[in-house]
Amino acid sequence: MRGLGIAALLIMLIAPILAQQIPTQTLKVDVDLALINATITDSEGRYVVGLEKQNFQIWEDKVEQQIEYFSTEDVPLSVGLIFDASGSMQETLGFAREAALTFLNTADANDKYFLVEFNDRPHVTVDLTRDISKLQEHIIFIPAKGSTALYDAVYVGMEKIRKANNAKRALLIISDGEENHSRYSFSSVREFVKEQNVQIFSIGAGGPITILSDLTGAYAFQGGQAGTLADICQKIAIELKNEYVIGYRSTNQSKDGRWRKVQVKVNPPRGLPKLHVRSKAGYYAPGPEKPVKP
Repeated sequence: MRGLGIAALLIMLIAPILAQQIPTQTLKVDVDLALINATITDSEGRYVVGLEKQNFQIWEDKVEQQIEYFSTEDVPLSVGLIFDASGSMQETLGFAREAALTFLNTADANDKYFLVEFNDRPHVTVDLTRDISKLQEHIIFIPAKGSTALYDAVYVGMEKIRKANNAKRALLIISDGEENHSRYSFSSVREFVKEQNVQIFSIGAGGPITILSDLTGAYAFQGGQAGTLADICQKIAIELKNEYVIGYRSTNQSKDGRWRKVQVKVNPPRGLPKLHVRSKAGYYAPGPEKPVKP
């Protein structure tokens, strides 16, 4: 029986096939729960599915918390595609287009997407929709010109995605990472990101964008050749569909609005090697309630 259990846990890199067999469900949890998305991989970077609640522990500010909610449901996604159309992208625009189109091909029927194009300033050119052809039509004809307001584009994407109906939300930034024209500073964007439950993936952009990816428990893919694009996009899609969602009610009841650091640990079943966890770094506690004016 133990051998069968281990075999079940090592179902890796076949998530798209499994997802087709799982009925779509809507994620509904108590709003007082702190929800943390966690991705588990082995030493070779392969995703591990099939773990159970008892395999996880979670700490907030070094105080262990009791896990009250645990899910591996394949729920619909809301994803914002942040596409760099500035002049610095002229030489890599073909790569960027291919990356965006390849990623959209991984969409499930119930997922929703929107498109933010940016150069001197960001524009939401396609609103949230299940019809990915609307995004594809825009992406094919995007020119590369102008300055680069990358941080402004991320801010606009965050403003848009936090209003999405689907509980699972992410941004995918496709950019060379250059920034020279934003009104918002990186620190302002980082603080805004810390306030939201949104993962930020990126293709091509490094530096500060990598910091945002790490902060949200996502991943930044840098460099690479066009031949690897399908693998990169498939990896992002698999990760979004195969995350563990862990919920707990904080033992710290203070409504002080402070940043709380979160750490997730996975204890693999006997017979499995050491596993690695990637999750968001923390969250802001609720702020003090404002008095009601007469």
